[in-house]
Amino acid sequence: MKKLLYFSAAWCGPCRMLGPVMEEIADEGIIEVDKIDVDENQALTQQYGVRNIPTVLLVDDTGKEVAKKVGANPKTTYIEMINENS
Repeated sequence: MKKLLYFSAAWCGPCRMLGPVMEEIADEGIIEVDKIDVDENQALTQQYGVRNIPTVLLVDDTGKEVAKKVGANPKTTYIEMINENS
């Protein structure tokens, strides 16, 4: 089962803007969303090569990256990313 990894930080303005969008996607049951604080999870951040935040990765059940979006995008962008890779 695929899921979204949402890389963010409390001090990041665009991350705070994207947070409600990610919560909405999770609440609607569209896909599982794991929020990852880059300051608290540096190893995972490095593992996926995240350089800018917010970054949202679509990963498969093995944890392999399937798709990636950087920056705060509209909800429709993430829905399209999920649908294109399902």
